[in-house]
Amino acid sequence: MYKHILFCLFQVFCLFQAVLDLVQNLHLNLIENLWQTFWRKTNVSVDPEVEAKLPKEKLLKLAALSEVQEFVKEADYSFYQALLELLVPDVLRPIPSTLTQTIRNFAKGLETSLRSSIGGIPEAMISVKIGAVSAFSQTLRRYTSLNHLAQAARSVLQNSSQITQMLSDLNRVDFANVQEQASWVCQCEDSLVTQLEKDFKRFLQDQHTLEEWSTWLQSVVDEVLKPYQQTENFTKAARQFLLKWSFYSSMIIRDLTLRSAASFGSFHLIRLLYDEYIFYLVEQKVAGATGQTSIAVMGELLEQSSQSQNLDHHYGVKSSMTKMKASPMTVVTSDGDTPGSKNIVVLPPQANPDAEGPSAKHQKLNTQ
Repeated sequence: MYKHILFCLFQVFCLFQAVLDLVQNLHLNLIENLWQTFWRKTNVSVDPEVEAKLPKEKLLKLAALSEVQEFVKEADYSFYQALLELLVPDVLRPIPSTLTQTIRNFAKGLETSLRSSIGGIPEAMISVKIGAVSAFSQTLRRYTSLNHLAQAARSVLQNSSQITQMLSDLNRVDFANVQEQASWVCQCEDSLVTQLEKDFKRFLQDQHTLEEWSTWLQSVVDEVLKPYQQTENFTKAARQFLLKWSFYSSMIIRDLTLRSAASFGSFHLIRLLYDEYIFYLVEQKVAGATGQTSIAVMGELLEQSSQSQNLDHHYGVKSSMTKMKASPMTVVTSDGDTPGSKNIVVLPPQANPDAEGPSAKHQKLNTQ
């Protein structure tokens, strides 16, 4: 068994190196062939020496071990993080549009390619492999979208007339009313919100570059999360900050919309960029605080989301079926007594013999 494990590790290393070479040379369409060969997909030729040293049945037995699955998950997270940094080394630095489209097409087809390559291996291992590649795929798409937004926003921030109009429109926003409405939900310190407002207006007035804006956003994240560093509540605080930032920015965009601001389009673009970049910065912070890669952070988030959806679906279906069985009903509508109104009558066709009360219950609702 030990010699099989050692040879399997060697094969994993060789696979990673081969995939890395393909990515560096942008031969992304050939990665699926490597996956199929490694997992011995049916009708795919395998080196006889490899098959002799690690027969397919031994490979599948190793893949069924929980310890191996945990190792593979951590290895995939680390490897995909390296590929991510290779493909998108700087989310704000311009990337040629053709390369961006190539990366996005690659990310879009990753999960499908992997699924077609690993059929027949243990379900638990499939879940591990798909979870990691899904996190990689989604992160790649987010980073390329963020990069695209950055280049679009860069032209806005370099346009003096647009910046002047944005500053004029922003000065008309009733920030006191925004804070009053948001304070009940967000419970943020007034001094912090006021300082962010002043800084934002000052940066617009001074016509700072995108890189200077990114430095300011980084300082905002650092300041807000500083009290929670090295605490168990760091991740929770980071999530709360994302929600509060999004809520406040939504309230400001709402005010600009109601005032028919001439620079609404510019603000909408800037808002999209800054929301995405804040998410990116927080993701990096959480990864650093937990000692993980950003891919691992996204992978755990997707895993939790999947588990939550499965539970909601299970209990939701069970609850719905119970209600339908307990009280089937018929809904009848008719014209009401006043013009434009409707009478809605809910009629359970058969009373539950175990229930108390009359055999049928009529609920009459008049809707205008």
